[in-house]
Amino acid sequence: MLRLFKGTHIRFMRVKYFAFLLSGIIIVASLVNILVHKGLNYGVDFAGGTMLRIMFKNPVSISEIRQNLGGVGLGASRIQEVGKESREFLIRTLQPPAAGEAELGLESHEILADKVIDILRTREGKEALERGLQDLNNLNLKSLVFLLEPAIPDEAEDAARKIIDYRVEKGIIGDFSELAALGVSEDALSRLREKTFLGHITVLSRETVGPQVGHDLRSKATQATIWALLGMLVYIGLRFKLAYGVAAVITLFHDVVITVGIFSATNREINLPVIAGILTIVGYSLNDTIVIFDRVRDNIKLMRKTPLEEILNTSINQTLSRTIITSGTTLLTVVALFLFGGEVINDFAFTLIIGIIVGTYSSIYQSCVLVYFWQKIFKTKKGLR
Repeated sequence: MLRLFKGTHIRFMRVKYFAFLLSGIIIVASLVNILVHKGLNYGVDFAGGTMLRIMFKNPVSISEIRQNLGGVGLGASRIQEVGKESREFLIRTLQPPAAGEAELGLESHEILADKVIDILRTREGKEALERGLQDLNNLNLKSLVFLLEPAIPDEAEDAARKIIDYRVEKGIIGDFSELAALGVSEDALSRLREKTFLGHITVLSRETVGPQVGHDLRSKATQATIWALLGMLVYIGLRFKLAYGVAAVITLFHDVVITVGIFSATNREINLPVIAGILTIVGYSLNDTIVIFDRVRDNIKLMRKTPLEEILNTSINQTLSRTIITSGTTLLTVVALFLFGGEVINDFAFTLIIGIIVGTYSSIYQSCVLVYFWQKIFKTKKGLR
């Protein structure tokens, strides 16, 4: 097996009190930030609401969008720029205060989303709608086919699909002349110029979650994390000893709290992919911890007269290469996902980056320290074999 470090004698346990104190301070700071200060920034998945991904024909600023939304009481919506051209944005509106039942909430969100689009239209776009024209940049396939059928009854669906595919690829259609290059017939273009206009804003995607669904998802996500930790405690308690199980669960709690605390401090959204990332961290960190504990248990039998602190140091050093190589290679992959994976997977990759770093630190500096304190409290190494 590849060994990055051979014959190391690093005295990790020498800084056990400092490491324990440092982790305690970070955990307390994370809990204060989560419970008292900023709190968690729940995404649409958990808070309920509507998330619109929109694109403008020309660059606009977030302040312009917020000013326009403020006119309809939506100035507090979360607005995030996507890309570097100031044309594409994510707009998240929270659930309407008056929403009660889930069905009412969903209906309210749909109305709210339409209101956001209407308020962001230009004056020319609003006047075109009043004249009975339809916005080609926001027509769906079925409506577009219905619109084209009087002009090209046999080719309406094919032409409509070409136009929709082009709009999906480019994001927004800037001019009717672009469609001629796609092979759209002159009859179809004449019909489009007569019945439609090219609005300066288009909706790339729309997600709506009702308030009750968001509450249920939040509750189940919390339960999933708690049950995962309890399951780990039972497994390690049976596979090893109770001391190792308690130490592992406290270590995993340490990793989860710090990761969530960093999300709170950076105001990143907590959504379903992030919860998936947290559960991944739980399994990943536990894997590292079990490898070290397995070596500790073997060394306790082989080094009977050696102080526990020395046994723990030896065990960490013997597994150090495996820990660093595994974490390092995984971290490189996750960093690549974070940098090049795009907006959708960004929060998930960020969760894994933080989790891998914190999990590697806790496996080395926290899990064995907790076992050491357990032995100090109960005054025996027998319960660790």
